[in-house]
Amino acid sequence: MTGSEAAPPAVDTSRPHPARVYDWWLGGKDNYPVDEALARRILAVDATVLRGARANRRFMHRAVRTVAEAGTRQFLDVGTGIPTEPNLHQVAQGVAPDAKVVYADNDPIVLRHAQALLHGSAEGSTDYVHADVRDVDTLLGRAAECLDLTRPVALSLVALTHYLDDDPDGDDVHGLLKRYVDALAPGSHLILSQVTPDLSPQDVAKATEHFHRSGVPFHPRPLADFRRFFDGLELLGPGVMPASGWRPEPEDVAAQAEGIVPVYAGVARKP
Repeated sequence: MTGSEAAPPAVDTSRPHPARVYDWWLGGKDNYPVDEALARRILAVDATVLRGARANRRFMHRAVRTVAEAGTRQFLDVGTGIPTEPNLHQVAQGVAPDAKVVYADNDPIVLRHAQALLHGSAEGSTDYVHADVRDVDTLLGRAAECLDLTRPVALSLVALTHYLDDDPDGDDVHGLLKRYVDALAPGSHLILSQVTPDLSPQDVAKATEHFHRSGVPFHPRPLADFRRFFDGLELLGPGVMPASGWRPEPEDVAAQAEGIVPVYAGVARKP
């Protein structure tokens, strides 16, 4: 790993951050009291969040294996969050040791852990850029130091878009993702998951209220809005569906018996 930042910026422990809240839900230790407090408040009103966090991780594993087995050797993971094992590069390089992986996030604590923990295979490469998803040019420019954007890339935004507001001064979130997809070569893939109000509306509404009270943007989207992210792309089978049902493995089938996961997921190829 080369790393694109020498000195991590200061960590703001006064406000919760989605990556650290998510880390607490996954049983991690890399969060602060403010993150744990919000995570517990949401869990108290929405019992689906733990299932959703775990289903998201398993979906990422399956999706990355799918596109790696199809020949993809470059991966850009935006909104990577705090490293948990197996992480994306471990999955991709487990299929193809020569795979190149770039992680991107805007939380300083993610940067610190990435510099310490995200080591790739000898044949491939693993890098990290500290950049905000809305700064498309900067993020892609830094990613291009490791990846060849003239060749196919798998772009992963797992459990990220529901934290993004529509920007009244620029692109809405669909326009933002289109800028990324437009910059990718034909044959690239988009790996995406997003919380939805469709499957558990009351619980998700309560979770949304707690996020907003804590100053964290949170925007669950219905099926029609989620499908729009894939406009112009070729969806891989079985299409868009709840995350635990996308090419499920035995662990996913068993988890489905625990209850609803209000998260849509899908993978699509750029023609």
